[in-house]
Amino acid sequence: MAEKEIQDVLSVTKHDRRLLSHVPDETGGRTNTDRRSSGNAAWREVDFQEYIEREEAGQRYEVSYPVTVEYRLQNRRHTMRGDCIDISATGLLLRLRGESGDALQSASDVRLSFEIEPGSMPEGYEMEINRIKAECVRCFDKGQDLGHRYCAFHFRETLAEYVNRTHGRYMLASAAFFLFFVSFVIVLMRTESVIYFRFNRWLYLYSIIAAVFLLSRYLFGALYRPVPIDPHYTPGVTVIIPCFNEEKWIQRTIQSCLNQDYPQDKLEVIVIDDCSNDHSVEKIKEEIETLRGQGSRYHVEERLKYFVQPQNAGKREALAVGAKMAKHELLVFVDSDSFVDPFAIRNIVQPFRDEEMGGVSGRTDVANTYTNALTKMQSVRYYIAFRIMKAAEGYFDAATCLSGPLSCYRKDLVLKYCDDWLKQEFLGKRATFGDDRSMTNFILRHNRTGYQDTAICSTIVPNTHKMFLKQQMRWKRSWLRESLIAARFMWKKEPFMALFFYMGLLVPIIAPIIVLYNLVYVPLVHRVFPSSFIIGMVLMALLMSMAQLFLRKSSTWFYGVLFCLYYEFILLWQMPVAWFTFWHSTWGTRMTPADLEEQRKKEEKARAKEAARKMKEAEA
Repeated sequence: MAEKEIQDVLSVTKHDRRLLSHVPDETGGRTNTDRRSSGNAAWREVDFQEYIEREEAGQRYEVSYPVTVEYRLQNRRHTMRGDCIDISATGLLLRLRGESGDALQSASDVRLSFEIEPGSMPEGYEMEINRIKAECVRCFDKGQDLGHRYCAFHFRETLAEYVNRTHGRYMLASAAFFLFFVSFVIVLMRTESVIYFRFNRWLYLYSIIAAVFLLSRYLFGALYRPVPIDPHYTPGVTVIIPCFNEEKWIQRTIQSCLNQDYPQDKLEVIVIDDCSNDHSVEKIKEEIETLRGQGSRYHVEERLKYFVQPQNAGKREALAVGAKMAKHELLVFVDSDSFVDPFAIRNIVQPFRDEEMGGVSGRTDVANTYTNALTKMQSVRYYIAFRIMKAAEGYFDAATCLSGPLSCYRKDLVLKYCDDWLKQEFLGKRATFGDDRSMTNFILRHNRTGYQDTAICSTIVPNTHKMFLKQQMRWKRSWLRESLIAARFMWKKEPFMALFFYMGLLVPIIAPIIVLYNLVYVPLVHRVFPSSFIIGMVLMALLMSMAQLFLRKSSTWFYGVLFCLYYEFILLWQMPVAWFTFWHSTWGTRMTPADLEEQRKKEEKARAKEAARKMKEAEA
């Protein structure tokens, strides 16, 4: 039976009348730091990071929830109600319910109360706002909605400042306390492992290694800092989007890649369709025509191209074709279901000021976090995987996976390794996925690979367990293959990084045996309840959740605990399967030629089985 499609929950940004609103105006009417200024003087006068934060705070989202307005007029308190139709971190637009609202413009002590629903704004903003101070900027009528009056409000403090003032400090203090407490208890428990080491040296050695590896990741992740922006450093960038059967999201991806706060003559976008069998190509053409209609000043004709492969050859081939078509010195690879932040390109190029830097990974957030419990678990996992785990690798300039949703490479290196990458085999089998880890290994052998936390994109994650488990199996197979390859040269890297890499390789491979030993063998043979092991597992889960709460202030923090339990009892057992099936070429999450061939074989096998059954019945 086909799995019922689940509708993803995504925040809806309020579009500017210009679809390419972040692209610098070549006429000089707007610069990268001040839309109202002229020339480039503002580049030197305004801190670029402050400009980015101001722009992000002003991003408006289409919403629909009730708002209560309290205000003072002529020394009397009044109340008015309406519906918020769009909101940002700095203000909102209210549609009043049958009232003019004119009095609000001369009122004093205006306060707004409302609840920001999960998913209507970026993660971390979901909260109840109680009487935040505001001012009415203007009231007006809309031509298409004459029955209602609209009022625009500006918050006297941003939503982030409001949270920090009301309960954010207590939340952060609690998270910090629990982070310290959990880490302290884990250290105590591993000290106990040293004491009892002589009773079961292999078991306790594993527990010590696992704890050292995990705690070191959090330590170096905390020490990591992104490379700051130099507004004058703008190397040429070609964004390459490989597409296969992505008709639902490809237009949004293309627009996000072109709508970048980056010099027009330094940025181009190339879409490579890998012979999709849905309507992806039509959607690509439609989006290109739409963006061309924004005006000649954006030079869409020269900066946005597409190419359709004559036959499906795989993601690597599509990326290689794009790399050979590219005219700039840096290549940015973006997945066709990922949406790039307007400042992502400017941020991700910054580490390349170091001539030894060969590739950089950006941060990937989950776009459909609030769809269901599964996507919430993935959201916590993604954030910790990037902000802690990958950041720890970035601290040593040795990121082991430049992730597919958003990564940047030196073009000369990609072309240098391209043939070997396309022909890669492992134990006699052709590698058909794990493209990002594979290219990372080629780059990492002789160059540095970094992580830039300020280069952000959001991606659509699986919202059903069936698709999620297929994705995770594919990832485990590629992780196992590429980790074994990387093990051949990682010892040449910085000693701490090399040590932690081999720890990280050992821990997940042995984990299924350790779990079986503690949760099955010990209770059955020794009649001892594995309380220490379970406590340790819960503490590791709390460490992830508290880090999520401390760094992101998100209500999804508890799903970190659930994810760890999900991992221990379900995902962990994919690892032994991956050991013996790493040569499989199917993706599982989309119908590539390999998947279609696998499906054909299954259908033929089923038909043969059914024919044999009928023959046996006829003979009987």
